[in-house]
Amino acid sequence: MPKQHFIPLTATLLSLSVASLSAQAGVTQQVEDALNFYHYGKNGAVKVDLTYRYENVNQDLGKTQTANANTARLRAGLMSPTFFGFQGYAEYEGNLAMQEDYNSTRNKNVGYSTVADPEKSELNQLWLTFNGIPDTIIKGGRQRIKLDDDRYIGNVGWRQMETTYDGVLVTHNNQQLFGLTINAGYIGNVQTFTATTENIEAPILNVSYKVGDYGTAIGYGYWLDYTEKENYEKSSQTYGLRFSNYQKPGDTMKLSDNYGLVYTAEWARQDDYGHGKTQYSADRYNVMGGFTAYNFTFQGAMEQLDGKGVNKHFDTPLGTNHAFQGWADLFLVTPDKGIRDVFGTVVTTLIRGDLILTGTYHDFTDDTGQLHYGDEWDVQALMKFGKHYSLLAKYAYYSADKFNTDTQKIWVQGNINF
Repeated sequence: MPKQHFIPLTATLLSLSVASLSAQAGVTQQVEDALNFYHYGKNGAVKVDLTYRYENVNQDLGKTQTANANTARLRAGLMSPTFFGFQGYAEYEGNLAMQEDYNSTRNKNVGYSTVADPEKSELNQLWLTFNGIPDTIIKGGRQRIKLDDDRYIGNVGWRQMETTYDGVLVTHNNQQLFGLTINAGYIGNVQTFTATTENIEAPILNVSYKVGDYGTAIGYGYWLDYTEKENYEKSSQTYGLRFSNYQKPGDTMKLSDNYGLVYTAEWARQDDYGHGKTQYSADRYNVMGGFTAYNFTFQGAMEQLDGKGVNKHFDTPLGTNHAFQGWADLFLVTPDKGIRDVFGTVVTTLIRGDLILTGTYHDFTDDTGQLHYGDEWDVQALMKFGKHYSLLAKYAYYSADKFNTDTQKIWVQGNINF
């Protein structure tokens, strides 16, 4: 069984962050001022995002060796000024593996556990927007797309190389209709976080409506038709409804100055579609309730993805799935018998909101609750230094019962973003 080390790791980041905060404040401001970039006309800018990460993966997999990955990822982009309603953006992304004792899915180091951060360089984004229509933005080209909580359409932003999409997205935001937002688009190609490409024909529609201070009501439809034979069974059509007032720490329906409520209710149906050969129907249920008290948020939740056999389970192949069902990433693809994830989360903010501590416990079963897969502890400490710098320590430990194997993951990360 992998050894558990999360308490010293988190405590170390916390003590270092607190001790260095006041000393770093002046230096941070000087560096921030020095790295401010000149703008090329209205809204033009140079953008830079640099992330260093150490990731350790320890699993009970016989001869498979513990993975150690030291990687540094750079994104550098140039945004044009707005000209007659048009604006363009080009962005490079490259990941350097300084220690490659891991299986990146591309480096053929299959004797190690997987860390899905290959050493690659690519054109990450290349898009053109037009905002000449009132309340509407039309964006075409290779772009980052993130809808709602990223469960269905996201950029897999946790990995070093993100997922971007070749397509067109039209966003209409009508504030006169009380916050009605319509996202309608078409995706023709997926550039994945492992620097591969997948051909797809995918109309997408997401309509949201802000219901006062109570939350946001959302209806969506995603029609994913993968056109390459090896991906046929990933094709699906999904329809769903969601109502929620929570997406990030601080979101709440206030009961008083120091107390509030958080909640989510969501249901979706998924069916076979397009090139998919297997006929099926599966449901997803997602409910969460909790409360905020001063700088703490407490949540209890359940997410269930049904499964009825091989290629007959509810899946989200374009989602940021690392954010769901445990950070150990053992359920990125839904098991054939489905999955029910019952979990509780505590989030607190300290040091004027710059330090965010998160802890989550998951209990995993099949979708009937009869077969116990395992359970998992996740903890994270994120320290922000102004708008542009952050440090993070993160830990996940999955204890297997009837699914997969005991898995421990440790991350230490630093980020600079302008």
